[in-house]
Amino acid sequence: MFKRNVPGVSLMASSQSSLTSADRKADKSKSGHGRSPAKRRPRAAAKPALEGTRERILRAAIGEFSEKGYSGARIDVICRVARANPRMIYHYFGGKDHLYVAVLEQLLGELRSEELKLDVAHVAPIDGMMQLFEFTYDHFGQHPELIHLLSGENLLRARFLRKSVKTPIVASPLIKLIDQLLRRGERAGDFRRGIDALHLYIAMVGFAYFHRSNAHTLSVIFQTDLLTPDWQAEHKRCARDMLASFLRR
Repeated sequence: MFKRNVPGVSLMASSQSSLTSADRKADKSKSGHGRSPAKRRPRAAAKPALEGTRERILRAAIGEFSEKGYSGARIDVICRVARANPRMIYHYFGGKDHLYVAVLEQLLGELRSEELKLDVAHVAPIDGMMQLFEFTYDHFGQHPELIHLLSGENLLRARFLRKSVKTPIVASPLIKLIDQLLRRGERAGDFRRGIDALHLYIAMVGFAYFHRSNAHTLSVIFQTDLLTPDWQAEHKRCARDMLASFLRR
């Protein structure tokens, strides 16, 4: 009736337990479970993926702010278009205000960056100035979102753009470039003296910007569609002629 401990059986059980434990360790070693985590390659791809998320948010925000302005734009719409959650917006940008500033900086930075790529140092001053004007004119035509955002920010009296540190920095080299062209033109006898680089650039932007930012109202007032390709091409030609006449002696 009573169970007796048999030494041989107890020793065998202990031995089997010990062997099982050793076998498990050996199996883990073979399958790789026992190795130290020397390689974690999936983590290496995380940074590009996160950078892609930031870019998607920025591009979605450009569309939303351009279409609806600062007040009308909604973070949940930006998140849906960008396939991101609100936490990522706060992670990358710090909130709606900072995201809006980042959008302004992005669009103005793209304009400045492309302007400064123009090779105007090795051409005649008048050709260099016309090249810069044509690029500026075409850029505003190809990027209506820039016109919409600048018009909206002007209504806000540049409340958000004042917070940008980058924008004045990227604008400075452009004015210097125009000034160098003007001085070269003066020395060559091609340009009249005393033209201010900033006044000139603002006039050039005005030719490219004003009729587009006010196209709907001007079209109704003058019963002419200012956004047709033919009208745009004619206005560009007129603007170019006026600019050239202003520059020459």
